[in-house]
Amino acid sequence: MDAEKYMIPCLSKKLLGIDCMGCGTQRALLLIFKGEFSAAFHMFPAIYTTLLFFVFIALHFADKSRNYNKIIIGTAIANALIMITAYILKMTNI
Repeated sequence: MDAEKYMIPCLSKKLLGIDCMGCGTQRALLLIFKGEFSAAFHMFPAIYTTLLFFVFIALHFADKSRNYNKIIIGTAIANALIMITAYILKMTNI
């Protein structure tokens, strides 16, 4: 099955012609499923912090006995910093 033909197109890229900060997330996730971990990082550097963030969000809802708020905030901040840095580097072609 060719999963790439079922991916959601980026509206920013389609309408404005520029990448958004999340461009590459779906392709990076597909690369992880294929076992290409380094290629996934190069496609979207924040893929691992994004996955970690969603794991802790799921744990927050599944395990009410523990407080995951600090970890969720920390992973959200780390994710945002990585996404912003990668976006700036991509847009300036460094």
